[in-house]
Parts: sequence; structure tokens; C-alpha cells
Amino acid sequence: MKEIFNRRSIRKFKDQAVEPEKIDKLLRAAMQAPSAANQQPWEFIVVQNKEKLGQIAQVSPYAKPAAASAVTFVLLARDNELRVPTGWEQDMGAAAENMLLEAVHLGLGGVWLGIATSDEAAENVRRLFSLPDHIRPFALISIGYPDGQKNEFVDRYQAERVHDENWQ
Repeated sequence: MKEIFNRRSIRKFKDQAVEPEKIDKLLRAAMQAPSAANQQPWEFIVVQNKEKLGQIAQVSPYAKPAAASAVTFVLLARDNELRVPTGWEQDMGAAAENMLLEAVHLGLGGVWLGIATSDEAAENVRRLFSLPDHIRPFALISIGYPDGQKNEFVDRYQAERVHDENWQ
């Protein structure tokens, strides 16, 4: 469980490739996520090309860390086969978090760069990757070997946000 407590958003990366076997483990971790009615809407584009990473960094003001990452995963959802149409974002969120936790486990750092929260960013991703209409952009997960930042524990527990039996 240390990965849960130590995970931080790592935005600066060393100029060092992530090994193919680690990329495979990150994708496998993402696809082990729970999913509403087991619909598993996920699709992934794996980007390691530096020029393409630079283009990804331009899709949103918050996507800048992608440029220096060793690999950025574009998390996408198929919306043409959803058994629970309102569940795709939860499914994708679980997949993203699994990937980030596996990154910590593998000695890597990562950052979740939101895309589904901005129509403009989603459209930029759609154009950059020539996505078909039934594919929804969800997020970017930029991964690499941390450069200066660390995955380390910061206590975020807030007892005042825990309520017993009722709100009051």
C-alpha cells in the first residue's frame, strides 16, 4: 500500500527511456481497473516520439509536462458499446489511477493531465490523433524517471471530512 501513500504528481523527468516491459506493466495495470458492468471502455495511445510529445504538450496549458516525459499515454474511451453510458469516466479514472500507482511501484514518476474536463483540450486531442467520433479523449498520463521530485509521503488525512452515520 505504500504506493498509494507515496504517489505524487511528478512533472519533471530525466532524459531516460522507460523500458518496454515497464510500459507493458503500466498498460496491464490500467486494464485491471474495475469497470461498470465490465464494459472496459478503454483504449490507449502510447507516445514516445519526442516530436509527438511536444505536440501533445500544446493541447492544453496544463499538458506541458508531456514534452519532457519518456512516454505519455493518451487515455481514450469507446462510447459506442457502453452498457452503462454514465460510467465511462469512472472506469477511465480507475484505469488512470491504477497506471499512476504502478508507475510508483516501478520506480517511475507520473502526472495525470486532464483532458475530459475541457472541451477545447479534448478537441485538440481528437484532431492531433485523428480520432473517430466514437472515441472520447479522457486524459494524458505522462511518465518517466523523476528528475528532482520524489514520490514520498505527505499526510493528506483530514478528520473533519469524515462523518459518522449522518452529515452532522
